[in-house]
Amino acid sequence: MTSNLLSVEKISKAYGSTRVLRGLSLDLAAGEKVAVIGRSGSGKSTLLRCVNGLEPVDEGSVKFDGELVHPRSPRIREVRRQIGFVFQSFNLFPHMTALENVAIGLRKVRKLAKGEAREKAASALRQVGLIDKINSWPRELSGGQQQRVGIARAIAMEPRMIVFDEPTSALDPELVGEVLAVIRDLAEGEMSMLLVTHEMRFARRVADRVVFVSDGAVVAGGTPESMFGVDGPPEVRNFVREAEHEF
Repeated sequence: MTSNLLSVEKISKAYGSTRVLRGLSLDLAAGEKVAVIGRSGSGKSTLLRCVNGLEPVDEGSVKFDGELVHPRSPRIREVRRQIGFVFQSFNLFPHMTALENVAIGLRKVRKLAKGEAREKAASALRQVGLIDKINSWPRELSGGQQQRVGIARAIAMEPRMIVFDEPTSALDPELVGEVLAVIRDLAEGEMSMLLVTHEMRFARRVADRVVFVSDGAVVAGGTPESMFGVDGPPEVRNFVREAEHEF
């Protein structure tokens, strides 16, 4: 991992008078797994939306494999095709089956024929352990199963990086494990991953690097061992104690 796949350089973002990101910088090498942690309202989700070009930055730049990421960039559609996004709240189409929810992006974005799209969608659902649910409607699936469909939708597009925005935050505690298991399996491969999570033990286990965001900026970063160890940054130790108490 010698070159950066993702380069976030001193980005700032404000909504009206509320400044959410303050000169935040972050990089991710090809194949690297980076976990982003921090308190609610620290700017983590806004960071991810800027990384995917869903939000424009006010200052600084986001580049993916050297290409500028911005809603008005000439090649933004091509760049987004290479970045999978897994949302907090699943974002499945309620009028489509699990298979159709995964296949629609393959048909609309990658322009695959219906048969090929369904075949790739089925393969992705098999990968997340849901081949027996391909004809189920979202309302017939548990929250964990819906999120696994969301992950299947992302990996079916064969992206170069997947961004996870707190993928377990909307789940009941008993359903968290099944989603984390799928993400852990992905992390064992070569997929590049940027993961916002409040699951500290999970971040320690799967991440190559952990960054702590506070007040819209990265204030600490390093290996899981250096971040979560007894000699880790004091602000991270305080945050972890609070998180363990809360969850």
